Amino acid sequence: MKPAGYESIVEDSPLTPFLKRLALYTSGGTFLDGYILVIIGIALMQLGPQLKLDAFWEGSIGAAALAGMFVGALVLGYVTDLVGRRRMYQLVPVIIIVLSVAQMLVTTAWELAMLRFLIGIAVGADYPVATSLLTEFSPRKYRGLMLGFLICVWYVGTVAAAIVGYALLAAGPIGWKWMLGSAAAPALWLVFGRWNTPESPRWLVSKGRREEAREVVRTVWGMDAGLPDMQETGRKETDFLKVFSPGYLKRTIFIGTFQTVKIIPVFAIYTFGPEILKAFHPGGGNLWIFAYALTNTFFLIGCIPPLALINNLGRRPLMIWSFFFMTLGLLVVGLFPHAPAWVIITGFLVYAAVSGAPGVLQWIYPNELFPTEVRATAVGVATALSRIGAAIGTFALPYVLQTYGIGPTMLINTAITFVGFIVCVWLAPETKGLSLQESSELVENRALAAGVSGHL
Repeated sequence: MKPAGYESIVEDSPLTPFLKRLALYTSGGTFLDGYILVIIGIALMQLGPQLKLDAFWEGSIGAAALAGMFVGALVLGYVTDLVGRRRMYQLVPVIIIVLSVAQMLVTTAWELAMLRFLIGIAVGADYPVATSLLTEFSPRKYRGLMLGFLICVWYVGTVAAAIVGYALLAAGPIGWKWMLGSAAAPALWLVFGRWNTPESPRWLVSKGRREEAREVVRTVWGMDAGLPDMQETGRKETDFLKVFSPGYLKRTIFIGTFQTVKIIPVFAIYTFGPEILKAFHPGGGNLWIFAYALTNTFFLIGCIPPLALINNLGRRPLMIWSFFFMTLGLLVVGLFPHAPAWVIITGFLVYAAVSGAPGVLQWIYPNELFPTEVRATAVGVATALSRIGAAIGTFALPYVLQTYGIGPTMLINTAITFVGFIVCVWLAPETKGLSLQESSELVENRALAAGVSGHL
């Protein structure tokens, strides 16, 4: 009897306990990203006066982790395609533990900025590593759900950071030290959870290591599985420039652009959310705290509908309509900065509630549109472009707020978001229901062509 091949085993697999565990521990990196981003915004409220930070150092410290993500994603995504997913997957949380504890010992602004940059490298590396590993084990029926789950956990991380941060403000003048060191706790959990994760069989096959791949498949799925019908049969060399080659270049432009224009406003809101909302004076007093917490909650809630719709409605319509309503929400806030509190809060909530689809798809699209030998490289390039854009935007935000005021600042973010709408209408493909082989090949198959030229 002919043994089942890897493609049929993986692409049509049920959602096994192994896959659930893999999705859970993969999501730890996104949790830490959200946590680390938000906790610094709260810590700055306390450490800013203590370290006498001016706008330059506030912007530098806020943007340092994002700049580090640029380096980590770009360089280590490519390294992951060369040496495999498993090693980096296990190493990243160890590095985060060490650097998180080191933050508690800083005495100067430049020390903190440097450590934030190094943490950013580690977090940036985790995106191409973890999402590629998860993608290459995921069945087509559950791939969108499993990868989309990661962004939900990112928002869980932001909410957790807000709760921990505001609780530690009551710990006195050293509360910020415990805030910055607290990321070591979830990272320690990841060290143990990721330790026995096997290497990706699809990556092993792409490097000609078919016997090792076959052994992993047998271990994970508990069957005497061969790999005779796997289409990625030959050894394929990893080439960084492949993601910029004809055919793939358009895909790289698409994933890099939509991620960048989506993330710039989101990271600005999260990093300097308290300052932004206080600038609007929503209702006076401490109503801004309520508005900030509510906005964070809506960011998380907004991820749920896309997870339910992604396999039915499809990737392309979700992207286009999400960017349309995100633009609309920010436009209201930017045009009417002196409107009543409920108008300002509603604008932010609309933006937060509909931003889930691009968030869910920021790891689905690059993993589906590129082949195994450059999959982590593509995720790394997209992540790097988005984070360097977010770093520039986060660094500039205090200056823009001081120079032009809150209304023009939000209109700039509106224009940035509108670019995402245009790019999605122009380039967003449809990949629902396709295997990784079908969605990543350059042949203009009917599903991809219909996604680009079809109706919204």
